[in-house]
Amino acid sequence: MTEAESAGRSRVPAVLVVDDEADLRELLGLTISRLGLEVDTAESLAEARQFLQNRAYRLCLTDMRLPDGSGLDLVRELGARSEPKIAVITAYGSADNAVAALKAGAFDYLAKPVDLDQLRRLVRSAIAGSPSGAAGGAPAENAAAARLVGESAEIKRLRALIARLGQSMAPVAIIGESGSGKELVARAIHAGSARSAMPFVAVNCGAIPEALMEAEFFGYRRGAFTGADRDRDGFFQAASGGTLLLDEVAELPLAMQVKLLRAIQERRIHKVGSTSEEPVDVRILSATHQDLGRMVEAGRFRQDLFYRLNVIELRVPSLRERGDDVPLIATALLRRITDRAGVPDAWLTPAAEAVLRQWAFPGNVRELENVLERAVVLTGGGELAPEHLVLETARAFGEPAAAPSTPAPVPAPARAPAEATPAAGSVAAEAVPGDLAAYLDSVESAAIQAALARTGHNRTAAAQLLGISFRQMRYRMQRLGLK
Repeated sequence: MTEAESAGRSRVPAVLVVDDEADLRELLGLTISRLGLEVDTAESLAEARQFLQNRAYRLCLTDMRLPDGSGLDLVRELGARSEPKIAVITAYGSADNAVAALKAGAFDYLAKPVDLDQLRRLVRSAIAGSPSGAAGGAPAENAAAARLVGESAEIKRLRALIARLGQSMAPVAIIGESGSGKELVARAIHAGSARSAMPFVAVNCGAIPEALMEAEFFGYRRGAFTGADRDRDGFFQAASGGTLLLDEVAELPLAMQVKLLRAIQERRIHKVGSTSEEPVDVRILSATHQDLGRMVEAGRFRQDLFYRLNVIELRVPSLRERGDDVPLIATALLRRITDRAGVPDAWLTPAAEAVLRQWAFPGNVRELENVLERAVVLTGGGELAPEHLVLETARAFGEPAAAPSTPAPVPAPARAPAEATPAAGSVAAEAVPGDLAAYLDSVESAAIQAALARTGHNRTAAAQLLGISFRQMRYRMQRLGLK
């Protein structure tokens, strides 16, 4: 080979295929070469290692069963590298092998008999997502990851993991408390992947009636049931080529868990009313605030589905675990809130920042956003002091157990600086309980009236603006005597 030929060959992305079946090696090599890529083939681990020493590859595709060992050995050797990415070929129905490979660092997997369309998609994804990939180069700026604001060790670790997980097709289970930003993390993983130009579909599994789940997930044919007057695609087809987020996955009924497991394992779905299956190409992410391991032990979640979804577990830290990030997050949220509301910029006083740092935030970032949005509604922008934050009212915004005729008495706050007592705001430390309750009622009333004014007295829209349900809105208006 001449020097010019060698230079030209080195510029073309290369793929290594490792399989002991000569016919399959030839088929895989021919299919990949038709994508404009260079291909080398090896029939054993020893030969594959020799190729890897002498040439740089973007992707290594290996069978799991080889004459001198397991493809899993190669996965463990290459899995920690950025290149080459490694994908495995497993026997039909060998879900355990596929999961083991993904956990060890494999980019993706194919099941035998190999579907050539899936092979092409896998290769394109691997090449496009490579740091030096010819098809797309470096990923575009990840706007979703940029919204994960903070400089704490926890958030830096999370951003680093997101960047790594974007380069894999492995299923990820995102675990975290309500309001901690699990969907934002899922969007960041998608945005940092080779699938970023394709759809991201988020499904709230707890919001779909059980009778409609199969049709919503897999679609249906015309005439499949009463009211099915046309063919319709489901969530899997809507996310084709992209990412499907199963939010609140713990809410799936057991019957649907079985059907979902098969779709994930076989990468094929069966539309309601159809007599045939169709392939689907989606990456599955899941999110929950519940302990799926305990649900498995209690028999409320299938172990095999848990095993498939929990290939990689990603924990999202709560806001109280990164209190030093609160001012940075609040600044970013205030910028978005004021832009959305069309009001002047808003900012926190040092005393207000101190109040927020000390608050536990059981509702996490979602609660912080609601608190800030109510403050902006009250003030119309500008400086936000502790008395504008109304944290005690925010905590009480859950549905009341009963409607008391008079507010329950609360202990008088101790004498302390205002910023050390989040509930007190600017109320004098020696205020009597009745005065504090009346003050909180007046702030809540003002917030509701401001929200109603902004929404043209649309109570549903005002409730959304305040971050509460319509039922809660109606109760509070009745309690405060608002019409």
